[in-house]
Amino acid sequence: MAINEKELSKGQVVKLNALRKSVGDDLAEDVFAKWMKRQAASKVIEKADPVAEKLRSVLAPLAKDDGFRLGNQGYTVRRARGKGASGFIVEKNQKGE
Repeated sequence: MAINEKELSKGQVVKLNALRKSVGDDLAEDVFAKWMKRQAASKVIEKADPVAEKLRSVLAPLAKDDGFRLGNQGYTVRRARGKGASGFIVEKNQKGE
């Protein structure tokens, strides 16, 4: 079974070459094919960020409000820091910053 190395990522090529050096060309391709099959079966499913979901649900009613504009650069929201500080700081992002 021939493996097309042009379709592999850099890490996969390194893995294949390491297998070829350690167990030989023929056996390495079989082992690599089994490893690739196992990697395809264990794809990482991206989990949604719970904070982003909460922000999305809070901002959802404003989606159709024409007076609510976030601008091209958007805003930065961060937690207030310092003595006696509470709440959030919202700053408009400026171009070039």
